[in-house]
Amino acid sequence: MSNTHTFPLRAEVETQATWDLTAIFSDEAHYQEALKQYQDLATQFQETYQAGTLSTEQLIKALRALEDIDTLASQLSHYVMLPVEVDRTDSEALLRYQAYMHIHQKVQQTLQFFTYQLLEADESLLDAAIDLEPYFEDYLSRIKHQKKDYLGAEIEKTLLHFQPSFDQFYDLYNQAKLADLSFPDFEVDGQIYPMSFVLYEDLYMYHEDTAVRRTAFASFAKELAKYQHTFASSYYGHVMTEKAQATVRGYDSVIDYLLDEQRVDASLYHRQIDLIMEHLAPVMQKYIRHVQEVRDLEQMTYADLKIALDPAFSSPVSFAESKTYVEAACQVMGPDYFARIEDAYQERWVDWAQNIGKSTGGFATMAADVHPYILMSWTGQLSDVYTLIHELGHAGQMLESDRHNSVLSADMSMYIVEAPSTFNELLLTGHLLDSNEDIRTQRYALSNMISNTYFHNFVTHLLEAAYQREVYRRIDRGEAFTAETLSQIKLDVLHAFWGDAVEMNSGAELTWMRQPHYYLGLYPYTYSAGLTIATQAFLNIRKGHEEAIHQWKTFLTTGNIPPVEAARIAGVDISTEEPLMNTIQFLDQSVDQIIAYSQALGE
Repeated sequence: MSNTHTFPLRAEVETQATWDLTAIFSDEAHYQEALKQYQDLATQFQETYQAGTLSTEQLIKALRALEDIDTLASQLSHYVMLPVEVDRTDSEALLRYQAYMHIHQKVQQTLQFFTYQLLEADESLLDAAIDLEPYFEDYLSRIKHQKKDYLGAEIEKTLLHFQPSFDQFYDLYNQAKLADLSFPDFEVDGQIYPMSFVLYEDLYMYHEDTAVRRTAFASFAKELAKYQHTFASSYYGHVMTEKAQATVRGYDSVIDYLLDEQRVDASLYHRQIDLIMEHLAPVMQKYIRHVQEVRDLEQMTYADLKIALDPAFSSPVSFAESKTYVEAACQVMGPDYFARIEDAYQERWVDWAQNIGKSTGGFATMAADVHPYILMSWTGQLSDVYTLIHELGHAGQMLESDRHNSVLSADMSMYIVEAPSTFNELLLTGHLLDSNEDIRTQRYALSNMISNTYFHNFVTHLLEAAYQREVYRRIDRGEAFTAETLSQIKLDVLHAFWGDAVEMNSGAELTWMRQPHYYLGLYPYTYSAGLTIATQAFLNIRKGHEEAIHQWKTFLTTGNIPPVEAARIAGVDISTEEPLMNTIQFLDQSVDQIIAYSQALGE
């Protein structure tokens, strides 16, 4: 007997489940027109500003012209990139994207002279421009910060020519994972189940049938193992590229080089990993043992970690129904908070279809001067609502930042970029807690907070970060690695965190193959860093601090400013470990409350 969990081709997906790219360009003709305009504006910019010395007024005028070019680049790149993300098997879309990137690379090379001019300019010119037009302060402050790493125009030009080659390792990973990698069906009790990367990550990992869940994991891991050497080789090429760039710019450590871009020092990075590995680990071990007891599992294996505590209490949720949850969750922040993102439903910001070739997980991105776009795959579970409200948190922040900052400096530092998204998840949990005082509902809300918000950000991604740190330390010592090395590092991290609470299935060590975050710099640890800020702000609001809501809304308007400064605007002091330890204490209390509720329910 065959199981019905199969995905359609992209062409077979209902339009309402896909995003609407006509908001960027109404048709191909308008795209081509904008593409030509992009190249023409770059040429005009070069002709106008490359020769001679810039005055303060000319610098401001140049920055405004550069804004127009960057806005157009954002729209063009999203128009060609988003179709690739929803269908990696679409060769035509991929060729179109690559053709655009070839043009984009040439345009960036044309414009790069201006960045060199600013990096070589006397700081008095930059300061005078900031005084004249504070709107560009964040961008020009970042230029001043980059001066110490500047290698001179000729070397920088050479490195820029190599950038597409540097990016190929990430592209190779995604193509191998989403276009080439295929999985055979698996069988449980005479039932045939289809398998794919998305099916495992979005369905079987949470499956309520233990035999299906564990067999799916074994089947998934067995096929992954066949590609481990290719994946390891791609990753090795990527980290060696990062090491080379760090060395060229005078950094002894890849970690220090990557952290400098986030504008945080190493102490914040190491503190986040070390304190969670030490203090959160026993809390999560306590929680997962309780899940094992309530679910009556003889042993808790790695394949079982994502199961729900009380699956019978969960009701299916459609995408349309999610709006009720999201609106209710946002209510505490005032009507304007939800109003900013309500158009996501009517204007099709969200691509929530499941189809062959679609990227796994979820993300939000912003086409400048248009609106955000969100990718996810809807399976009809409450966890999908958490994913959606998470991405809508990004979307709301992007809109606020776009409204209050120059497009040249609208992006938050990577260190805090996950704060707006995870804060929204906590709002959803707060709504679930407040909507019903029944103890089973309360337990359901708290356990979903643990299994969705904190498991994802404080466990899954944090363990990625701990693994990634060991990889970079090895590279900094001048050592190489193989697939076997990476698997051993990952297994050691898993054992260190879970102790004897979790039995590691064969294949758990291959988890490093499943995430693209390792190709995005020191991204994994920032999920927990952002959630630390979000948790402290959420607790401040729950405690009734009058200024807390205003502080958070102001925080969302900040652009690319140093994370410690941005967090302080949100009412959180991350220069100390207090917010992180408060978060871990909050989780410990929540787990104890879950256990108490279970005891009251006789479980």
